[in-house]
Amino acid sequence: MKDFMKNWGFFIIILSVFILLRLFVVTPVSVKGHSMDPTLADGQKLLTLKTDKVERLDIITLQEPDEPEKMAVKRVIALPGETVEMKNDQLTINGEVFAEPYLDEYQALFDTGQLAETYAYNPQFQKTAENAETFTSDFSYTVPEGQYFVLGDNRLVSKDSRYFGFVDQSYIKGRVIWRYWPLNQMSLFTKDSN
Repeated sequence: MKDFMKNWGFFIIILSVFILLRLFVVTPVSVKGHSMDPTLADGQKLLTLKTDKVERLDIITLQEPDEPEKMAVKRVIALPGETVEMKNDQLTINGEVFAEPYLDEYQALFDTGQLAETYAYNPQFQKTAENAETFTSDFSYTVPEGQYFVLGDNRLVSKDSRYFGFVDQSYIKGRVIWRYWPLNQMSLFTKDSN
C-alpha cells in the first residue's frame, strides 16, 4: 500500500481535486447558436462558476424557462424588483439611462445597414436585419422578486426574456468566467470585461 501511495498518491489527489471542482464549483459548457455574437461565438468553450450571486452584466448559463431541458448563455440585464425599459435602442433601468458598450459593434453595423451581410450564414437572420427598425425591440417590464431579466447580445436573433420570460434564480446554473476554446481567443470574464 505504501508503494502504491508513493507512486500514485499525487495523481489520485489531483484527480480528486479535479472531480470535486467539477461537481461543486465549475462546469464546462459549449456555446450553441448566435444569440451572444459577437461577445461569444457558436462553438466556443467556456467554464462557468456555480454561484448564487448574480449581478447586472454577468454572462450566465441558465435553463430556458419555457424549455427547462435546454441550456442557454445570456447576459443579466435587470435584477429582481427593477423596472427595465427599452425604447428606440436606449436601455433604462429604474428610469436611469444605461450604456451597453458590448453592443457597439453590431449596433454600428445595424445603423449603417451592414448587419445583414454579417448574417450571410443564415437567410432568415438576414431578412430579420433588413426588416428591423431597431436593433433591440422596445419593451417595458418590472422584474418580480427572485427573478432576472436576461438578453442575448445579438438582439435581433436572440431568444431571451423578451420571449421566454423572467428567469428564476433556481434556473441559473453559473456565471461565465473563462473562454478556453479556441485557444487564440482564450480570455477571462471579469466584471470589467463583461
